[in-house]
Amino acid sequence: MRAQKITLATLALVTGLTLTACQGDDTAASTDDAAPAASSPAGDDGGAGKETAAASGGDTASDAPEGSGGGQINTGPCKTANLDISGAHGMGEGTIHIAFKNTGDACYLKGFPGVDLKADSGPGSINANRSDLATPSVVLKTGESTRATLHYPANHSGGSGVDITLLEITPPEETHSKRIPTKINVPVSDSSTSDEVIIDPVGTGKQ
Repeated sequence: MRAQKITLATLALVTGLTLTACQGDDTAASTDDAAPAASSPAGDDGGAGKETAAASGGDTASDAPEGSGGGQINTGPCKTANLDISGAHGMGEGTIHIAFKNTGDACYLKGFPGVDLKADSGPGSINANRSDLATPSVVLKTGESTRATLHYPANHSGGSGVDITLLEITPPEETHSKRIPTKINVPVSDSSTSDEVIIDPVGTGKQ
């Protein structure tokens, strides 16, 4: 009986140890299985995050425009030195078309040119008054032209009048002038004559 009790006790002890060992192995195996599962998403997220950032940065760089101008012409006011200025009589009596041809880089003209009518004798000059027309902005590329129209009173007084032989023209937004030859005759200068000498802004009328 004593031997049987010892045998049973030994068997119980061995069985307990075996169960404990098995539980320890299961826990370790479970831990080992869970560890890759937990670390794998973190690794995948980190890799995906890096790839997304790289791709996003690459796309942004490739989509950036070559320059800020977008192919548009950036212009400033036309300079007197870069304008070929000429005059021609209009179809109707009492008009002169003043042409402005750009010989430099692209530029713009906006406003009224200053125009002084110079006589070879008599009064020193007659200053043209501004009309009430709106002032468009005209962009001139190299070689392009626009014009303004000068209106003056033709001499029908029966007298000799005043011969105007030069026009002194100052482009809009400029202080330097150019003189061009002309040949018109206006009544003897008085207040009414001066009031009838009128200049339109550039870019108006038939171009």
